[in-house]
Amino acid sequence: MRIGILSYHFPPEPAFIPGSLAEELAARGHEVRVLTGFPDYPGGQVYPGWRQRWQHQTHSERLSVRRVPRYAGGDASPGARAAGWLSFAGSAALAGRRYLRDLDALYVFQLPAVTFAAAGLLRLLGRVPTVLHVQDVWTEEDPARPGGPGGWTRRLDAGLCRLYREAGVVAVSAPSMRDLVLAGGARPDRVRTVLNWTDERLFRPAEPGPVARRLVRRDGRCVVMHAGTIGVRQGLETAVRAAAALGDRTDLVLVGSGSEEGRVRGLATELGADNVRFVERRSAADMPQLYAAADYQLVMQRDLPELRGTVPGKLQAALSCAAPVVVSAGGDTAELVERARAGLSCPPGDWTALADRFWLAAAIPPAARADMGRRGRDAYLRQMSLRAGVERIEGLLREVAVRPGRNE
Repeated sequence: MRIGILSYHFPPEPAFIPGSLAEELAARGHEVRVLTGFPDYPGGQVYPGWRQRWQHQTHSERLSVRRVPRYAGGDASPGARAAGWLSFAGSAALAGRRYLRDLDALYVFQLPAVTFAAAGLLRLLGRVPTVLHVQDVWTEEDPARPGGPGGWTRRLDAGLCRLYREAGVVAVSAPSMRDLVLAGGARPDRVRTVLNWTDERLFRPAEPGPVARRLVRRDGRCVVMHAGTIGVRQGLETAVRAAAALGDRTDLVLVGSGSEEGRVRGLATELGADNVRFVERRSAADMPQLYAAADYQLVMQRDLPELRGTVPGKLQAALSCAAPVVVSAGGDTAELVERARAGLSCPPGDWTALADRFWLAAAIPPAARADMGRRGRDAYLRQMSLRAGVERIEGLLREVAVRPGRNE
């Protein structure tokens, strides 16, 4: 098939889902054309060695990547985000009408940033069969939901609603997300579940080196590690309170940074929690060894309606590395862990329940922890792996390409 991929981010950015999908589809004999921007994530500045220009296209045997300019503001303010999204929509519309013509099917990696670009391209390209892979859905209660004057949020919602209606298939990255996209206007008979995978070239079982051990371990305590963003959605204050209640029984190690880091550090100081330690953001290549140096990986999500229908990427990374997990979350995240018997879980936002899970985690013998990790990796390979995901998406692209009436 001739397959188009529309994605706001693409490698060398940490966008392994659209990147690995493009490579795998090309390896399976399809002609793949990617339309994306110049790399600027997460810092908001175009990567060193790159220069935004209009005619930028690379080719391999069956894979072409066209990059178009967009605003790179260097900050995460609502105005800067809006400028980046809308400028990408304009550039994608100008380039896409010719670059993506005569496709058999279009795959859209649907983050909010790509909403306006996708809506514009579908108007220009006509009834191109489309698989919309939804990664995030905002609701009114979501603290990360963009605001701003001039009906910005309303226009975003309207664009999403149109995409849901017009897509040949709406693929959701977690089972409970189905209800959210149906509420947004998707047709029930066109919603499918395709779980995300992780970057399997990096995230695989590893042995911890001496540097990882020094960063993560101290004395003989059980170590629970949270790796990733310290932000609003994670609610890591709950984890700090839980760890503080256990004293020297368990160490909580937070690797990363984010908008709430100052608040979380302040709470740890206020509680006198010397068993809570912070490690600055590390390269993704370092993470498998850090995972292996810890005893458990912590997956946190606040109790928000939209988060019950999402599975954070750190869960797939941990399971792929055969790391047992402690989950403070609801919805699909907790259900996947419980079904796989890959760790311990408790309701989100309840620090006393999480303290109980930390205490139990420390009491479980190392051999039983290793069994949890093996079961988690087996579940990942069956349900969430690159191979399973690409086969599912390839099947959906064929389905929409041959469907009578196309996307009508």
